[in-house]
Formats: sequence, structure tokens, C-alpha cells
Amino acid sequence: MNGLISYGEPPAYFLYRSLAVLGVPHATTTRHFEAISSPSEKAPPFRADAAATLRRLGLDSERLTYARQVHGAAIATAPTRGGFAGAVDVLVTRERALPLAIFTADCLAIVACDVGAPALVVAHVGWRGTVRGAAEAAVKALGDAGGRPEQAVVTIAPSIGPCCYEVDDPVITVLRKSYPDLWERWVRAADPGHFMLDLWSANEELLVRAGIAADRIENPRVCTACHPELLYSYRKGNRGRLVTVAALP
Repeated sequence: MNGLISYGEPPAYFLYRSLAVLGVPHATTTRHFEAISSPSEKAPPFRADAAATLRRLGLDSERLTYARQVHGAAIATAPTRGGFAGAVDVLVTRERALPLAIFTADCLAIVACDVGAPALVVAHVGWRGTVRGAAEAAVKALGDAGGRPEQAVVTIAPSIGPCCYEVDDPVITVLRKSYPDLWERWVRAADPGHFMLDLWSANEELLVRAGIAADRIENPRVCTACHPELLYSYRKGNRGRLVTVAALP
């Protein structure tokens, strides 16, 4: 599917070529990965029966770090032993073999990795995170951890595309205020008072402006709302969650 490496039939999870070639343990689950917990600070994203699959992927379920995502741009350094990291949307680590996880069901899950530093960041970004600077915060977190943004590989997980993401005037008003010189290239008019918002292009551009090399961003541009048989989409009434998880090798 658009360059993703899929596992299972139907696929239970995907890998990204740019991370796989670097030996970065990672995955984005689909709705056919059955060992996902409900997102909460009391429980990690994966149930105990996911441990064997995660181990095959090179991911230690005992050290997995996660957060209560609040649609912001706050950053937390992952605890060395893993576990709950607080109410944030950007997680960062320099620790090898420490998995960082993000829940999504239309929002973007962004992974930024500089293996040579080493430094790893994961971020949860919806429209609120976009206007609050989550993409820029992710790049800053990477740099502050010793990573080199221009050398980092970035992936964007399946998420809602401009084909399906309709928003209204209040959203556009906030977007216009946050990015007065950029917002128009990310939207197109739909019904009166409504617009189709391209979070992919918006966050790709914001990542590049923050220092990421454009040719080092891998975005399969797979829309969650277009593939309800495979992916969860909040907009389509599917209340499950996808998980994107990665660790430094």
C-alpha cells in the first residue's frame, strides 16, 4: 500500500522502508492487530498478548513509553524504564531499545529519527496540534536531544487525507491566525463555510521549515477514512485506535 511494507493478510501492521533500511524497530498497527488497549494513562497501548509480536519486531513491551495525548505541543523525555510519560503529544529519547508509542485514529503519527546521534521523537498531530506547533516542537525536541534535523528520517503514518478531512470556519480562522502566510495552500473550498484541510502537506511543510530535509520525509499518503476495512477513522465512526511505535536500534 503506497510503499508501506505490510505483514499479514489482511495486514496486521505496516513498516516504513526508510526506517527499516536503518534497522529501526518500529510498526504502525491496523485494525487487524487485535492486542491494542484503550488509550489511558493506566494501561500501555498493547495488551500482554502482543509481547511476542513486538519482540519479533525488536520492540521491548516492558519498556514501552506512552502518553495521554491532549492535542498540544508539549514535549516529554521518555522515562528510562518506559511507562506513562504524562499528558503530552511529543515524546523524545536518546535511549536505545526504548519504544515510544502514539495512538491515532485520523491524526498524524510522526516519527523522527537520527540513528547516528542517537535521538528519536514521536508526535501526535491533529489540526489542533498543527496550529499549536507540534511538528516544530518535534524537530526542536530532536535537536535538543542531540539529533541533526537535516540528517533525520521522518515518517508520517496513515491518517486522514485532504480527500476526506472537512473542517468549518472556526478551524480555518485558527489556522489563518497561526500561519497567515501559509494556510491557503493547505485548504480548498468545499460547501459554504466548509473546507477540505490537507494536514499532510501542512505538516510536511512545517517539518521542512523547521529543518527536516524534504527528501527524507516518508509519507505514504494513505487516508484512514478511505480504508475503513483496514484502518480506524474517528471521522468514520470507528472508535478503535492505531498505534505507531518506534525505538532506537
